Amino acid sequence: MKILQVYNCAPHYRESIYKLIDSTFDCDWIFGDGVDDIKLMDTSVLKGIVTLVKNKLLPGRLYWQPEVQGRLRKDYDAFILLGEARYLSTWLFCIRARLFYPKKRVFFWAHGLCGNESRIQKAVKKLFLRLPNCGIFLYGNYARNHMIQEGFDPDKLFVIHNSLAYDRQLEIRYTLRPDAVYREHFGNDNPNLLFVGRLTRVKHLDLILWAMGLLRQEGRHYNLTLIGGGEQQSELQALAKELGLDGNVWFYGPCYDEVQLGHMIYNADLCVSPGNVGLTAMHSMVFGTPVLTHNDFAWQMPEFEAIREGETGGFFERDNVDSLKDALTAWFKSEDYDRERIRFNCYAEIDQNWTPQFQIGVLKSHLPY
Repeated sequence: MKILQVYNCAPHYRESIYKLIDSTFDCDWIFGDGVDDIKLMDTSVLKGIVTLVKNKLLPGRLYWQPEVQGRLRKDYDAFILLGEARYLSTWLFCIRARLFYPKKRVFFWAHGLCGNESRIQKAVKKLFLRLPNCGIFLYGNYARNHMIQEGFDPDKLFVIHNSLAYDRQLEIRYTLRPDAVYREHFGNDNPNLLFVGRLTRVKHLDLILWAMGLLRQEGRHYNLTLIGGGEQQSELQALAKELGLDGNVWFYGPCYDEVQLGHMIYNADLCVSPGNVGLTAMHSMVFGTPVLTHNDFAWQMPEFEAIREGETGGFFERDNVDSLKDALTAWFKSEDYDRERIRFNCYAEIDQNWTPQFQIGVLKSHLPY
């Protein structure tokens, strides 16, 4: 079976799964030229034919992806397209496939319905997500269950999760040992909170500082390390100083060295992501650190599903600093708290469900090779 995969860009974080797809299937690729500030992979590592195109921005924040329509006439048996409704080229492709090429197998790889759509958005997405004739590879069970409630055929909804550079991260994990990196920096034995990612308003990182300030008033002291840079750094630094926390907050700065990131994550006690958590959850758990984030799942990214309350992390009420404060207190006061047990819970969750190997198994179940 010959496959064509179409995506809006070639994200660097997907390199491992794309290389595994490339070595497992007879697969060609069409990639757009990138979106936002997503780091792109070197597509020359793929043996299949790679076509790079420039996504065309249309009025209304819609897009057209060149080179896609003509591929229906080629000798591809199956197509996997990004399930993003803003791409008008994908609408036309699927409609033409149903009308004129019914034997061609068409799949989406998509987030699906999240539950936070307006009435119009929901109607449009439901229509769009019914276009592929063979089904949708979904990032998570939350979207799958929601779509089943909306009348979608469960036999055409396949949970594929997500993954990072798992094999490389696993190599690093085997080298990690506890050390005093945080004790040496902060000069205390407080619990160490961590966030890895861009310091932007959408992440609501100020909530961590406000919660730490409230806890400080109760005699509970925490350290926080922020790995990353971004538009909100100066505001967060000013707030930390205002709350008397500047000695307990380490603005580590951007870091792209996976070995150093693994070291910092492994030695932290808890990753806190007050906004949507996304890939941060996987990055943290693969190195054994649990994750705390908000519980409004319609506004989460699919990776929140890796968090099991009390086992690999926990949840608090969205945008509620008192709830975050209480969740931090409960996490570290629990009689069942065992850092090493939780570390291995995190390992197991990633190893079993969030790897390229898991994803390729799902693809093999639905695509002959």
